[in-house]
Amino acid sequence: MSPAPSPELNLNFRPTLPRRRDWRIGCAGAGFIVADCHLVAYRSAGFNPVAIASRSSDRARAVAARHGVPTVHETLDALLADPQVEILDVAVPPDAQPDLIRRAVELGRGRLRGILAQKPLALSVADARNLVNRCADAGIVLAVNQNMRFDQSVRAARDVLDRGWLGEVVLATIDMRAVPHWMPWAESLPSLSTFVMSIHHLDTFRYWLGTPDRVLASTRPDPRTKFPHADGINLYILEYDRGPRASAWDDVWAGPCKEGVAGDTGIRWRVEGTDGLMQGTIGWPRYPAREPSTLELSTRRHPGVWLRPTWTEVWFPDAFAGTMAQLLVAVEDGTEPEISGRDNVETVALCDAVFAAATRHRVTTVREFLA
Repeated sequence: MSPAPSPELNLNFRPTLPRRRDWRIGCAGAGFIVADCHLVAYRSAGFNPVAIASRSSDRARAVAARHGVPTVHETLDALLADPQVEILDVAVPPDAQPDLIRRAVELGRGRLRGILAQKPLALSVADARNLVNRCADAGIVLAVNQNMRFDQSVRAARDVLDRGWLGEVVLATIDMRAVPHWMPWAESLPSLSTFVMSIHHLDTFRYWLGTPDRVLASTRPDPRTKFPHADGINLYILEYDRGPRASAWDDVWAGPCKEGVAGDTGIRWRVEGTDGLMQGTIGWPRYPAREPSTLELSTRRHPGVWLRPTWTEVWFPDAFAGTMAQLLVAVEDGTEPEISGRDNVETVALCDAVFAAATRHRVTTVREFLA
């Protein structure tokens, strides 16, 4: 008979689900992230998408048919004014999101209970704060879809940190060698990698360690991306006055692995403390294959032993049930969402700090971008 698993491996990596699963959700957008992630995860969790609209009504109808969404609106404004929609799920490009949310607040005032925005909430701290204030004034709960926080290994790592098993954190690192699929709308943004890809890792460091005090960064263009861009391959160091350091290599080139070379792609992370260390991998680069992220942990509590919890869930698409769930729970309980708009303002400011540090060649602080 095999020994019972250690209770210390029962880490908190799954989201808390709302009591009510039939909140009426309207989806603004019908691109890949809605069709292949949001709606797949929502159906699996028993959530209730009732309406959809997109800039392309043909695409919206196709996605609605695929996922059984009963109402298709010809325009986004028609969706925002739909009296049946209680929760708005926004999935439009980041430069279009602030105006859409502002229209949603006006058209949904007194009816709309919550909005789940994409990350980043906005491309500037001023716009992000404006959205937070508008939603608060209208009594609408605003949350942000920083979905890497619901990657199972990232969430489990946060639980390990909360339990104090590593002692004082000394160093946290993320080493990404993976090639994102840049969407066409990314070409028009003032930032490429920082606000689209690095934001995942920057927000994860905030989730694990809080907002850093100083930022050092470097960037160079990605050779594979042909349109002009300021930030491609991003390297950055985050300093905390209380001691920890965090660093990431966001290598979106990953060598000529798309040009015939036998590549080695993946994402690895590691957190070292005074009483232990943990490390893991992120399964997302293997999508659409379902490869779970991993975590292994060694502490002074169990000297010389690696503890390896396992799960079957994956970041894409399963994490997207968590980002919607944290909004619905907040709406039900009258509390701040786990990833609130107010919290995401600091992630936007951190992205600003990294972008400025890299492009202006100076040490920056998050504080200066929040002023």
